[in-house]
Amino acid sequence: MQSLFGTDGIRGKFNEEITYSLAYKVGYALGTTLEKKSPILIGRDTRISGDILLQAITQGINKSGKQFINIGICPTPAIPFVIKQENLSSGIMISASHNPPEYNGIKIFDHNGQKISKYFENKIQQIIEETNQNISVPTTIIPLNTNKDLMDIYIKSLIQTMGGENLNGLKIILDTCYGSATTCAKKIFQSLGADVKVINNSINGLKINMNCGSTNLEPLKKALKDSHADMGFSFDGDADRVIGIDSKGNVLDGDHILFLWGRELMEQKILANNLLISTQMANLGFEKAWKKIGGILYRTDVGDKYVHEAIKKKKAVLGGEQSGHILSKINNFCGDGILTALQISKYCKKKNINLNDWLKSSFKPFPQKLTNINLNFNLNKLNPETKILIDQTIEFFQKIYSDNCRVYIRPSGTEPVIRVLVEAKSHKKVDYLSSEITNKLFLEIEKIMK
Repeated sequence: MQSLFGTDGIRGKFNEEITYSLAYKVGYALGTTLEKKSPILIGRDTRISGDILLQAITQGINKSGKQFINIGICPTPAIPFVIKQENLSSGIMISASHNPPEYNGIKIFDHNGQKISKYFENKIQQIIEETNQNISVPTTIIPLNTNKDLMDIYIKSLIQTMGGENLNGLKIILDTCYGSATTCAKKIFQSLGADVKVINNSINGLKINMNCGSTNLEPLKKALKDSHADMGFSFDGDADRVIGIDSKGNVLDGDHILFLWGRELMEQKILANNLLISTQMANLGFEKAWKKIGGILYRTDVGDKYVHEAIKKKKAVLGGEQSGHILSKINNFCGDGILTALQISKYCKKKNINLNDWLKSSFKPFPQKLTNINLNFNLNKLNPETKILIDQTIEFFQKIYSDNCRVYIRPSGTEPVIRVLVEAKSHKKVDYLSSEITNKLFLEIEKIMK
C-alpha cells in the first residue's frame, strides 16, 4: 500500500494530488474511525483552494455521522491547542505550510492534539481506498459558520505564556507572508506593548509564501534596515514555524533559537539532561558548541513528527528543526511560530539585551549548503524496485563523500525534489562538493528512470 501521508500529513498540488474527492474521503474516513463523539475541529490557511477543501471535508464528516466546528483561518497550532482545551475528538488543518499557493494539504490531529500515528494514518488510508467512487464538486458552495471565540481562546493562551512579562520598548517587525499569522500576530504583540510594524499582512491566498515569509527573508531584512527596528520575525504560511532577524540583518534560524533558548533553560536547571532534540539538518557548529557547554544533541530524521517522537521517548523539554519549527514543553510540544517569537522577544527584554548581541553569543555555524534536485516525477508514486534503486544511489553518494565533511541527502516528503545538504569547514569545499554531488546524482537518477 503506497502511503498517501508524507512527513507532515497529505500534501500536493490542488486538483492534482489534493482533490475535492480525496478531501471528502479524508473527512468521511476520519469520522468513521473516531470512537469519541465530540466534534472534529477544522481550520485552514489563506489559500484559495482552502474553501473548496473545507467544503469537501465537512461533507465527508457529515456523511460519517459526526459533527464539526469550523474555526476558520488560523495558525496550525491553534488546532491542537483548542482540541485539548475543548476536549474535542480530533482536528484537521487545511494547509501546505511553507509551500507555494498552488499546493495544499491536510494535517490531522488526534484527541490529544498530536499528529496522528502511522497506525491511524493506515486506518484512514484503508477506508479511503475502499471508498472507490469519485466525489464531484457541488455546484453551490454553502458558507460555513465560523466559531471566532475559539481563536480568542488561542490568542489569550499565547499571551499567558509570557507569564506577566511585557514587550514595552521593543520595536518589532513581523512578516506574516499573507498566511495564517495575519489573523492574530500583530494583535498579540501589540497587546504585550511592543511597537509593531507588519508586512505582507493581508489575507491573500494567491500570495501566500510568495517571495516572503520564513523561506524568503529579503522583505523582512529590508523592512528592518528601513525602520531601524530591534528585531523581526518571519512566519510561514500556517505560522507553525518562524525565522528571526536581528537589527543588523543576521539570521536567527531554528538552530540558533534552540541553542539560545536551550542555554537559558540549562542555566535555570530546567533542561532535562541538558538535552536538545534536532534533526539531520542541524548545523555541525551548533552540535559542537552545544556539546562544549555540557549539552547533548540528539538527531532525528527530518520532520517535526520525528522530533516529537524523540522528545517523548527521551523526556526532553525542547526540540526543533533548523527551518524554525520549534517544539517546547510550554504548549505540549506543538510547533508554534508566534509562541517561539514571543519567547525570543521576552528573553531579550528580561536580559536587557538586543537580539544582535544575544545572537553574537551563539555558535559560529559551519558553512552549509542545501541544494534541491528538481524531479519531473513524484517519488512516492514510483514502483518499489525503482525507489529502492534511487535510495541505494543516495546512500552510495552519502557514504563516499562523508570524509572530513557532512553530507545528508533526502527526498522531500512534500515536493518532487531531492535535497542535498553539504557541510564542511570551508565555503570552497562546500561549494565544490555540493555542485559535484548534485550533478552526478542527477545523472544517476536520470539513468535509473530511462
